[in-house]
Amino acid sequence: MSPKLSAPLVYFGPKLKRKRKVMPLYEKVKILNLLRDGKTFSAVARCYGLNESTIRSIKKEEANIRSTVAINGSQTLKRVVNTRNNAHRGKEDNGTNPQPGPSTSSEEPIEFLASKGWFDRFRKRYQLKSVSPHWESASADVEAARKYPETFKALIEEKGYKPEQVFNMNETGLFWKKIPTRMLLKEEARAPEFKGQNDRVVLIMCCNAAGFLMKPALIYKSANPRSLKSKDKNLLPVFWMHNSKVSLTKPLVAEWFHESFLPQAKSYLSEKGLDFNICLMMDNVSSLPLNLSYEGVRIEILPANIQPLDQGLIWIFKALYARNVMQQLVNARDTEENVSVGELWKNFNIATALQVIQICLQELKPGTVSACWKKLWPECVPEVEGSSTDEVQRLAVDKAVKLAELVGGEGFRNMTPDDLNDLLETHSNPMTDDDSAHLPKQAGEEAEQEADTSQEEDEVEGLSLERLSVMVKTAKDLQGMVDAWDPNMVRALQFKSAIDSAMQTYRTLLTTMKKQREKFTVTQDKPTSASSEEAPDYQELLALLPSEAPEEEASYEEL
Repeated sequence: MSPKLSAPLVYFGPKLKRKRKVMPLYEKVKILNLLRDGKTFSAVARCYGLNESTIRSIKKEEANIRSTVAINGSQTLKRVVNTRNNAHRGKEDNGTNPQPGPSTSSEEPIEFLASKGWFDRFRKRYQLKSVSPHWESASADVEAARKYPETFKALIEEKGYKPEQVFNMNETGLFWKKIPTRMLLKEEARAPEFKGQNDRVVLIMCCNAAGFLMKPALIYKSANPRSLKSKDKNLLPVFWMHNSKVSLTKPLVAEWFHESFLPQAKSYLSEKGLDFNICLMMDNVSSLPLNLSYEGVRIEILPANIQPLDQGLIWIFKALYARNVMQQLVNARDTEENVSVGELWKNFNIATALQVIQICLQELKPGTVSACWKKLWPECVPEVEGSSTDEVQRLAVDKAVKLAELVGGEGFRNMTPDDLNDLLETHSNPMTDDDSAHLPKQAGEEAEQEADTSQEEDEVEGLSLERLSVMVKTAKDLQGMVDAWDPNMVRALQFKSAIDSAMQTYRTLLTTMKKQREKFTVTQDKPTSASSEEAPDYQELLALLPSEAPEEEASYEEL
């Protein structure tokens, strides 16, 4: 049944050209002073209505900014350049660099043609970064973002939306296999094991004002990477989509809306006993389809600087991702002490990245998720201790740095919070056409190419009866080892009980598979029905497994 269409989007007018605004040096100094006084990056960003990445960029250039101000006072950059140019012209007029022929003020100015190298050095000297779109996006729509909360409040009162019925969707890039910049400066970082620095995915995240975080969508460069060959794409921790350029297109937005967002929203509201009457707040991106609509769904276009997911939650997720990647490396080093970091990194594939993403999602508490709505809808955000986005972000970064020390090796042992923040900031950098063109070539491992299943028809894939039997037996053997070797009986019993609980689902599935095989064998022994029976499809029996792991208490207690 085709979806019912409602009224078109609230606003899809022509995209206005954003006027570029340059921040004066004295304003940058004020920002640096606030950071020096202990203010967090996100707090300063909210104070000035800027993106957090802009504040971090200013912090990185602190030495250059303060030295320029110390020499030239509180002049703006334009006045500094003009002053130096006037001084240079005055030097020429005084005869230091005499020019042939008479010099009059009516002469036409000589056209200056700068080489590319000169221009690059000039931009670096004066911190001119016009090629970066972050500053433009940070300074644009500030006034609209300031006024929108009143508009939003009126909308909530008019439509009677509850926090559970208001959702925000946003996209973000994630370089899932990138290592710290300090590591890239080392010779070993250029080894084949460290390929894949430009391997990027796009995550579509969506949450509501009550703190419910939906299963995110993920856009990868290929449909069937080899590491996911035996996995059911419908049972991944993300809604799987693919695009050769790893970009969010209009068809992918429509696919996410109808196949992922609507089913999750309906199921969630049904469990809460609420009507399917929701408001989906989105960014005014070019990839947004004009005809995106559904009965009971109102789509609102938000100014860029007030997107709830941009108020620290996405940055927290990426900090948790970096932390859990380090945890994966530490766990691997504990298991295989003689293995190098390069070998561990070579085995880090997209399947491992999905596992890390799932861990990060489980560690995000509802209080942390709802806190990102404080700027837009403060009335619906409860005061929960430990849910501050600034505090959670800082704890995640500090924990990642400590884990990097345990990983060891050049570039990890001496990692600082600034190094990690620089790494996180690269996730926000837009992907260039050159990056997109080279993306398939920089997979980091040949195993991530499309799986050629035609050449491996004889290989048994997935969770077969034989493999399931091995899993259950291995768990039993592990319990026996702990029982025999651990002198602490209480601890051993706790471990065995946890293994029994975790393996119960697989034991049930094993019993069901064995009964299916016995039934098939008995049927095959009957001559009258031998031709009509087919072997049981064990993959269909996997539906008995829960699609999600049982809820457990988050291991990251600070969240």
